Amino acid sequence: MITYILVTLAAYVGMEFMAWFTHKYVMHGLLWNWHEDHHFPKHQKHGFWEKNDRFFLVFAVPSAFCYMFGSMNADQYFWVFFIGVGISLYGLTYFLIHDVYIHRRFNWFRQLDSEYSRAVLRAHGAHHSKNSKDECESFGLLVVHPKFFGKRKDRKTEEVEISE
Repeated sequence: MITYILVTLAAYVGMEFMAWFTHKYVMHGLLWNWHEDHHFPKHQKHGFWEKNDRFFLVFAVPSAFCYMFGSMNADQYFWVFFIGVGISLYGLTYFLIHDVYIHRRFNWFRQLDSEYSRAVLRAHGAHHSKNSKDECESFGLLVVHPKFFGKRKDRKTEEVEISE
């Protein structure tokens, strides 16, 4: 049982890197045409769905494969099932933080107010401050650069120090 928990946690943590990598090099690269509308201001969007929502399927396919392969070969590869669980749990986390909390696509909760939740919002705001596929920063979701913690005044001082 501990092996399955560790595999699930490893897959979950690994997905933060995969999300960062995919966001930086695929969404802001080869598949920018799918992701571009996500960077549009709300008043420029048409309807509820974005082309960017296709990436849900991109990440759901490997998870579904792991569920099926791990289940069908449970005698040797049941641990693969738990990779699927880790990917799914990260997907749920991503949905709740990114789509519900940050972009408010659903009105489910707004009361997160901690140093970490504010840093997540700041980092994502910095990412969306650019509407081009280049020049963006902060491609991850859960791992936030230290410069986004603290008060706005502190960040400006740190940004000056970083650029010098």
